[in-house]
Formats: sequence, structure tokens, C-alpha cells
Amino acid sequence: MIAPTIESEVRSYCRNWPVVFDHGRGSRLFARDGRSYLDFFAGAGALNYGHNHPVLKRALLDYLEQDGVTHSLDMLTAAKQDFLTEFAARVLGPRRLEYRVQFPGPTGANSVEAALKLARKVTGRHTVVAFTSAFHGMSLGALAVTGNAAVRAGAGVPLGHTWRIPYDGFADGRVSGLTLLDTMLADSSSGMDLPAAVIVETVQGEGGVNPARATWLADLAELCARREILLIVDDIQMGCGRTGPFFSFEHAGITPDIVCLSKSISGYGLPMSLTLFRTELDVWQPGEHNGTFRGNNPAFVTATAALKEFWTDSRLEKQTAERDILFDEHLTEFAGRYPAQMAASRGRGLVWGLTFREPHMAGQVAREAFSRGLLVETAGSVDEVVKLMPSLTSTDEELSEGLGILGEAVAAAVGC
Repeated sequence: MIAPTIESEVRSYCRNWPVVFDHGRGSRLFARDGRSYLDFFAGAGALNYGHNHPVLKRALLDYLEQDGVTHSLDMLTAAKQDFLTEFAARVLGPRRLEYRVQFPGPTGANSVEAALKLARKVTGRHTVVAFTSAFHGMSLGALAVTGNAAVRAGAGVPLGHTWRIPYDGFADGRVSGLTLLDTMLADSSSGMDLPAAVIVETVQGEGGVNPARATWLADLAELCARREILLIVDDIQMGCGRTGPFFSFEHAGITPDIVCLSKSISGYGLPMSLTLFRTELDVWQPGEHNGTFRGNNPAFVTATAALKEFWTDSRLEKQTAERDILFDEHLTEFAGRYPAQMAASRGRGLVWGLTFREPHMAGQVAREAFSRGLLVETAGSVDEVVKLMPSLTSTDEELSEGLGILGEAVAAAVGC
């Protein structure tokens, strides 16, 4: 039985999964009653390396036992310096990315706000181009570039300074957002001022697992460079290996001007975010953008441990590429089995979605999966997509188990 709560009505996930979780290990969460749940949710992408990974946990416990600094704002600490050293050596250096690293605050929305603010400061322009079905966070600046009407309505005030254009594949590919944007910018009578930046997700997660083609992303990057518009890639949910490479934009061969990272950058589910940008864009004055909790040293410790454990070579990336094929095959088979109910399966790496023609069916599949011990969430404009995000460290057996449960849940939902 769930105890009465004084928690706000705004709570959501606990309504879909009405059990009290007690502990987690690897790819599983365990309820107080002892039941095990296979986790294909992974903290909405904040737990790419699973729950309580032993190497990361040991590093954290050692740091705390030594009375390591916990809170430091942006003071110099050993934990921060160790992280920056490893991040430069294992992520930026091998990719020849000459980015400055800003710690804007603990959440992804903090990173997005810093990116938008910096782009406007650098260019002196106000407008930002965003895409249909985008999701970038719940603070006002991030909401302004988010597409979902229900989410935007929560702002309570007008959300402006944004041009919205179609994402790759919008309207079944019949409308080209990039052609529209380029044409509008070329026409002095279009009414569109030159924007400060374009912000994009290479795979839209909350928007329904919509992967952009590599060619489309390359065309977007070329357009931005030619028009002298800053390109911001929001890699908050899709970064840190979720699509295979450390950054989700690597497969497209592009170099964004600004990159937003959060969620799994700490490796352990601890709050942490980064805003990365080209060196010449570092026009901040000291303290011009700050936050009390931008120095979360325990997160620096686990982030450093994660870089050493998973990003010293290409093994994790190659494993995720192999699992991309596995999920593609299984979910394509699911969609083919129920063509009247399922519209499509799509994804990249270890983020996948099953789209249902009747939106309520996605929720029914998620409920059936939960009753069988599998955690999945829904996504999309009207929650019409079952979204799958297992941890990157799941075993082959766990992935097969989860796909098997999902198949049972789909069959049960279709039979209802």
C-alpha cells in the first residue's frame, strides 16, 4: 500500500509506477516488497551506466570518506580539476574539439539557458530558431524553444523570441524546414530577422524518438555557418553514448558552436550539467552567469570515474552499435506483426520508440509492461510512442528479457 502523500499534484512518474522503490542495481530497480523491475527508462537518460555502478560508487564513497569538498560554487577543487583533465583527454582531445567548458548549474535546463543567453550576447540578436516537437527544458527560456503545447502552457506568460520550423521528417517529409528557413532568410520581405542561433536535438526524445538524418544535420550545420548563425546542439538526453558515440552529432560529421550536456554526464544520476562552446565565443564577464550549485563535487568525482571506465576506448560505442541492430530488428518485427495498431518503430543506438496509431495504446502497453516487471515511458505530442532507453551497460540477457516482456505487453494491449 502506498502511504498518503503531502507531495504536490505535479508528480507524474509515481502515478504510472505506483510502487515504493527501495534500491537499484545495474539494470534493475527493486521495490520495498522485494519485486524486481527491469529498467528500460534509465532515469530519462540520466543513468546510461545503470544504477549504482560499482566502480563509480566506490569512487564516490572513497571521496566522501576522505571528507572531500561537497559544495564549492566555482571555486577550484581537486575534484573539478580532475574532471576537466579527464574530459579534455578522453572526450574533447580525441575529437579535436576546442571547446571551453562552463558549469552553468545542476540541470539540463540550466545548460540550455546558458547556451541561449550566450548566443544572444555574442551575436547581439534576439531570436532563436527551434523545431517542431522539440523539448529543451521547463524554465522560461527553455520552454520558449520547446514545441509541446501542453508543456509550454505551464509557463503562464507569453513565450517569444522564437521562430519555429519543421524538424526532419515533419508531415511525413512533405515540408522541408531547412529550405523554408534558408528561403525566408534570403528574402528581405519575409519578416524573419537573422536569428542568434538554431537549437536542435539530433534525436528528439520527449518529442517521440525522432532521429534526424545525418545528411539533414549536415545541411543544417552548413546553413548556419553560411548565414553566420550559431548552431546549438542539445545533447542532454542523447549525449554520453546514448546513440553510440559520446556525442550524438558525431555520426553527422558536424561541429556545433555550442553543446548542452547533462543527465548522464555525472555517470551516477547526480545533478550536473555542462555548456560547451568554441573558445572565441567565451565572452562572459566573471559571474555574469552563475548558480549556487554549479560546483557539485560528488558529481565531478563520479563523472571522472565514468570517463575512465567507459571512454578510454571504443568498446562501449561498438557495443551500442551492435545493439542498435538488435533493437531495430525486434521492433520492426513488432510493428510488422500489428500493422493496424502500430505506425512505425524508430531510433538510434539504445533509444527507440514504438509509435501507435491510437495514442492511448502506448499508455496501455506501458501499463502492461509495468505489470510484468518492465519500466518504460511514453513520449510524443500525445504520448503515442512507447519509449525505450535501457542502460548502455545492460547485459544481452537483460535486453532480450526486456524485449520479450515488451512483446507480451504489446500483445496484451492489442488484445484489450
